[in-house]
Amino acid sequence: MMNPKPQSVDEYFSWFSGETLERLQLIRELLKKEVPNAKEVVSYSMPAIKTSEVLVYYAVAKNHIGLYPTNSGVSEFKKELESYQTSKGAIQFPHDRPLPLDLIADIVQFRFFEVEAKPKKKKKS
Repeated sequence: MMNPKPQSVDEYFSWFSGETLERLQLIRELLKKEVPNAKEVVSYSMPAIKTSEVLVYYAVAKNHIGLYPTNSGVSEFKKELESYQTSKGAIQFPHDRPLPLDLIADIVQFRFFEVEAKPKKKKKS
């Protein structure tokens, strides 16, 4: 079976229940609180928030929730993330540990300011 592609963040959330859904909702609420003007989107079949570009993606895996704040969002917080499994642009938050909401908030804020600091591309008329 191929992985389904959600049409909305709400549809993605509807696939989960119990603690997994609660953890997803905690992340969603945190992202909305930290970057209220960001738009929720589905990109690469994952929920994400974006301003002029995607700030972070997040998704459920078998043993963790993945947060994908791009390479800079991981490397900037290398020290704080030492106790988590990471790769170039991904962080794994195991289901059997509390979500580090303050750390996630710091990463999202970092990505927001990083994106906002980029020169705006002029739209072609």
